[in-house]
Amino acid sequence: MKAEELFDVRGLATIVTGGASGIGLACAEVMAANEARVTLMDRNSIELEKAVGRLTADGLDVRGEVVDVTDRVRLNLAFDAAATAYGRIDVVFVNAGIGGGPGFLTAQGVRNPDAAFENISDERWNTAVAGNLSSVFWSIQAAVRHMKPHKSGRIIVTTSIAALKTESGVGTPYMPVKAGAAHLVKQAALELAGYGILVNAIAPGPFLTNISGGKMFEPAVRSYHERVVPMKRLAQPDEIKGLALFLASPASSYITGTQIVIDGGATLGSAD
Repeated sequence: MKAEELFDVRGLATIVTGGASGIGLACAEVMAANEARVTLMDRNSIELEKAVGRLTADGLDVRGEVVDVTDRVRLNLAFDAAATAYGRIDVVFVNAGIGGGPGFLTAQGVRNPDAAFENISDERWNTAVAGNLSSVFWSIQAAVRHMKPHKSGRIIVTTSIAALKTESGVGTPYMPVKAGAAHLVKQAALELAGYGILVNAIAPGPFLTNISGGKMFEPAVRSYHERVVPMKRLAQPDEIKGLALFLASPASSYITGTQIVIDGGATLGSAD
């Protein structure tokens, strides 16, 4: 089988949540560039309009839905609209999420009392759960309702290497919530395999995106991550494209319940 057949996603009706920028937009770009039909979903209407406009100007089959994935009712309506527009849903990138916020240590290694365990507010905890776990659960539910009748589908969840390790520089709620999302992927994969629906996760390390208000672009934060990543650099969003295409295509037809790490070696520990 030739590479173009292994990675053939032509015509696949695809949804990408958090698709207006960063990793989500990169996933949408690679799918659309390879002739999938893509619905971008994002709560930022301005950035969504820009992304859809740019991709459609390139002749790609892309549409947009303004939706906050923590709004379960609106999320279901957006999935229904995508299914109506394209006749079905074949691939869903459950990518939308929120950053972890500051950890109990700053990038300079100084204690941050506001983020100390005993000072974490219920609001911060509940926001992390809603944005990074409940929304994943609801997105998978919405996808499954449309995929089961066709006995096929791919669901690809963006988790994080936070699901696999502890971290002093990232807010404490983020870590267990991402681990929960990773385990949810396994549970969903177990149940849905019998319906021909494959569920996997991508666990990114430090990427240069706008998450957490663009904190990764701040010199101190960027320098901290560059020091602890063995490859000594942060990833660009485009570097997710090969893995995204692989998990959406026939090339990964016997893979489900797996979390694939893409982190420049960050989970290996320091090389210094």
